[in-house]
Amino acid sequence: MKLGIIGLPGAGKSTLFEAMTKIVLDETAHKPEDRLGTIKVPDERVDRLSTMYSPQKTIYAQVEYLLPYIPMQKPGQKGDETAWTAVRTCDALIHVVRNFKGFGEEAATPLQDFAKINEEMIFADLLVVEKRLERLGLDQKRGKKPDPEELRLLAQCREILEKEKPLRHNPELAAAPQLRGFTFLSGKPMLILFNNEDDEKAMPMIGNTLADEKSFAIRGRLEHELVQMDAGEAKEYLAAYNISTSAMDRMIFLSYELLGLISFFTVGPDEVRAWTIKKDTPAVEAAEVIHSDIKKGFIRAEVVAYKDLMEAGSYKDARQKGTVRLEGKTYGVQDGDIIEFRFNV
Repeated sequence: MKLGIIGLPGAGKSTLFEAMTKIVLDETAHKPEDRLGTIKVPDERVDRLSTMYSPQKTIYAQVEYLLPYIPMQKPGQKGDETAWTAVRTCDALIHVVRNFKGFGEEAATPLQDFAKINEEMIFADLLVVEKRLERLGLDQKRGKKPDPEELRLLAQCREILEKEKPLRHNPELAAAPQLRGFTFLSGKPMLILFNNEDDEKAMPMIGNTLADEKSFAIRGRLEHELVQMDAGEAKEYLAAYNISTSAMDRMIFLSYELLGLISFFTVGPDEVRAWTIKKDTPAVEAAEVIHSDIKKGFIRAEVVAYKDLMEAGSYKDARQKGTVRLEGKTYGVQDGDIIEFRFNV
């Protein structure tokens, strides 16, 4: 899973990226470039399972965060969809919006800032759609019959984009298999992250303007300082600013929710591991995440819910209580399932 961090200059993208990945950026670098950081997903279930099984290895799920270099368009300049190339490889986006007044800066205008980036993505997508429709039209003149379903879907996209609406508000259209190769920017799931003043926890006063969007408020500078502290300092810091839990952890969980992802676990003396899949993925498809041979030779999935295992105290006791069950290929895997796949190749 890879999420791109986007926003206007000065919104706090670098601060967020450093806080999440603990990668210190070199602000003096002369050559602008994309930055990629991989972090493990904190999960107390993995911690407890590791304590229970004492494995040789404990492997957490991972998330990648991309901080792309996107040259901002000059006033009156539009039309460079290539500026977003790196972002197109992302599964979802985190749009950082300034909601603080920095030294020597204008007052925050979160709605206007959000709209600027949103419009650029919509326009970049519209260029892609129009170029493809133009190409299909030329092919049609040469006697090559286009795919009618692709034509219909692209025409629908153009209609939405021309109204300056993002494709993510039409998730079925954005996820259509025929459109997958276009990697539309405005079709990607997006979380708006309002980067607040140090003493402001609440969302900005924006009414229902962004009612169709998923949004979250964060105090970026405080979170950046927090990750640089040891456990004792962090505890005092959290108390001083009335922070109950790290926003970084919540960000990761929201990233999962944004993409409809869950974790299932495999356990044993060799390894305790979290695996990331879409919610309700069939058991046979979840098996392939581990290895294609397991899918090929799938027989059954032996499943116990994490909660049931913890209540029983051991796998043996869970089996005796009847909470360990056998499931077939079509079973929809649930968040927290502990699975042992039975297969024969």
